[in-house]
Amino acid sequence: MNAKSKALHYGQCCGQWLEEGLPAPDAHALMRSRYSAYCLERTSYLLRTWHASTRPAEITFVTRVKWLGLQVRRHRVLDADHADVEFVARQREPGGRAVRLHEHSHFVREDGRWYYVDGDLPQQ
Repeated sequence: MNAKSKALHYGQCCGQWLEEGLPAPDAHALMRSRYSAYCLERTSYLLRTWHASTRPAEITFVTRVKWLGLQVRRHRVLDADHADVEFVARQREPGGRAVRLHEHSHFVREDGRWYYVDGDLPQQ
């Protein structure tokens, strides 16, 4: 996340997509808002922003997971309707163990809205 993004309050950043239902303007903004949705356990938002071709029937959250931060490493626009976002999300699982999720996520825009399609986990 760049310095400007860090300085924004929830309502100025991800809140407008989650709370007001406005479409995220790009894949980077959608990625940040989906991270916020995981932190807030907003199942309906996560499902609504997941592309229908890969959307799970339901999402189950691990009880008492604490999200520690999101670092967007790269946002790459492939064309007007496709983009990739590389990120690292950190969380602490119940029992105290910290875990990092590093993913290259794929996004598509349809009818003016961006959707998460899927992601690849890079080789460690």
